[in-house]
Amino acid sequence: MKRPNEDQLSREIEAALEGVNLQDIERPSSAQGKGERDTMRGTVVGVSGSDVFVELGPRMQGVANLAEFAEAPVIGQAYDFKLNGREDDLWKLVRKKAPLVTEGSDIEVGATVKARVTGQNSGGLELLIGSVRAFMPASQVGMKPGETLAAFLTQNLTCEVLEIDKLRKRVLVSRRVILDRERDAMRKESVGRLSSGMRVSGKVTRIEPFGAFVDLGGGLEGMVHVSNLSRKRVENATQAVAIGDTVEAEILEIKENGKRIALSMKALEPDPWEGVGSRYAIDRIVTGRITRFSEFGAFVEIEAGVEGLLHVSQMGKERVRRPQDLYKAGEELAVRISQIDAAKQRISLSRLDTRGAVIGSEDSVDAGEIDKALQQAPARAVGTNLGALFQKLRKPQA
Repeated sequence: MKRPNEDQLSREIEAALEGVNLQDIERPSSAQGKGERDTMRGTVVGVSGSDVFVELGPRMQGVANLAEFAEAPVIGQAYDFKLNGREDDLWKLVRKKAPLVTEGSDIEVGATVKARVTGQNSGGLELLIGSVRAFMPASQVGMKPGETLAAFLTQNLTCEVLEIDKLRKRVLVSRRVILDRERDAMRKESVGRLSSGMRVSGKVTRIEPFGAFVDLGGGLEGMVHVSNLSRKRVENATQAVAIGDTVEAEILEIKENGKRIALSMKALEPDPWEGVGSRYAIDRIVTGRITRFSEFGAFVEIEAGVEGLLHVSQMGKERVRRPQDLYKAGEELAVRISQIDAAKQRISLSRLDTRGAVIGSEDSVDAGEIDKALQQAPARAVGTNLGALFQKLRKPQA
């Protein structure tokens, strides 16, 4: 059972339980009527996930499941609860709910019923369980993306009774509780067949800027974080996948009995850094595309999945304070590879040639080409042809 995440609530509960033996706490007086001895009035003091923490009295706390409440409980609100044993030093609580006030009806809270949808309003669906009026809040319908309340008109739905309204003689029901229970059972069965490192396939059902959700079947859903969509840099998941795509991925991690499954599509792609040292050499000039900036430089993609850092000190002869003032994201430019560390997946780049001139500028001349020309050309032709050679070498090299 989860404990509250809020630090303040955790401290309050621990302080209240300090030095107290819960075994010695008396249960409610047996002088109460039969069936009422385990009933107490409690005040909600906190909500964490599916747990609702309740103050029952001095040094006596309990916890109830959020599903016990038709609507989200408000901190400070009081309810009647039944004690249902202890776990993790807290009383397990269930809501004490009023019986349905309808002649001839055997409906009770927690029962699974068939209800026919007779209408809708802005808040949810109106139903009939036999002759008893019922209402299902929109949040309890369990609609799929794109579904509307109107799609359920005249349908017979399997629901669970959440609460009974004595004044209106109306029942609050939930279809979502039934669906969640069925999904949980299916998920528990399906997750046992999965493990980290396994290759799976599924259909993309939802896309957020931070990643894509993939239906793996059997009530299971995984999420591919944007950083795991591709070896290429992806800023938004829509750049890599679309709703309805069938994708393959590797399972990175399974948490909470399958409620959270982390996937990676990138793990199934070849690693572009393998053999990078044999494909590129120090001092080679290549053309790359600027993908992003940092305060100390710009990252340049020289091939899909392989980025190098162009440090501000290597952008030109003049001091550069902000890379964005000199270049734009997406801009292509010629750079020289100055260092390669394949093990750490790092490449250092420079806009300066080996003699310190900006690549592509009038001062940029490959010393090796000049030396080669000087060695090959006759002495009398050097003065005549050297000017033409300089003109040729001033052009940017790809």
